[in-house]
Amino acid sequence: MRAKITYFVLAAVLVVYFVLVGERGVLLIRQGTPVTVVFGIAVLVLPLIGAWFLWHTTQFARKAGLLAKELEAEGGLPVDELKRTPSGRVDRDAADEVFERRRAEAEAAPEDWRAWFRLAIAYHDARDTPRARKAMQRAIALHDGKPVRTA
Repeated sequence: MRAKITYFVLAAVLVVYFVLVGERGVLLIRQGTPVTVVFGIAVLVLPLIGAWFLWHTTQFARKAGLLAKELEAEGGLPVDELKRTPSGRVDRDAADEVFERRRAEAEAAPEDWRAWFRLAIAYHDARDTPRARKAMQRAIALHDGKPVRTA
């Protein structure tokens, strides 16, 4: 819950920042000189890119959360069986061992979103965030019945 609150607070701060930057861009465009108009347009592009990124990140998190709830209702969430260091971090060797099992599951059932969801968790535990995100995107696409891009 704490992570959700932090996310929404940071998202709200970003939205306020986008509005303030957008306002400055409009003021520059209103100046009317060629240089300020170009700068104003450039300044307006940045909040648009940021808003697009924020929207897609929020949608990704929302869809992943829905999949987690559905999997939990089915009793299919992976059990946390990982050893941890005294500081609380996941032991790398234990994460790699679980990852190998999850990868084998996903290879055995490449069209099962549940296997890809569990693989995404294993990637995350193994501290491989880019692959965790790709695996979760694949799980979401499979769940939604959308075509899956293969890399």
